[in-house]
Amino acid sequence: MREISPKAVKQKLNDGVIMNIIDVRETEEVAEGKIPGAINIPLGLIEFRKQDLDPSKEYIMVCRSGGRSGRATEYLEGQGYQVVNMTGGMLAWEGKTE
Repeated sequence: MREISPKAVKQKLNDGVIMNIIDVRETEEVAEGKIPGAINIPLGLIEFRKQDLDPSKEYIMVCRSGGRSGRATEYLEGQGYQVVNMTGGMLAWEGKTE
């Protein structure tokens, strides 16, 4: 499984890099703040929403601590998607939230 640090994600966003970020936390958790531009698809819905994702794009998977996003990353990798897990999740995120 490929991984990226929250610091690297923050730097890429600050540099203007367009990134496809999927937050797999529950809706109530996301309401407390998410990475700007992240799309919320709760982990339990990934299997049903994967057709909404473009297999030719890379997705950064995010959750609270990195566990759920790791499971989502492994699942989507197995389905042929280009995915990277953000280690440490939102607990380690020091950037802006919306």
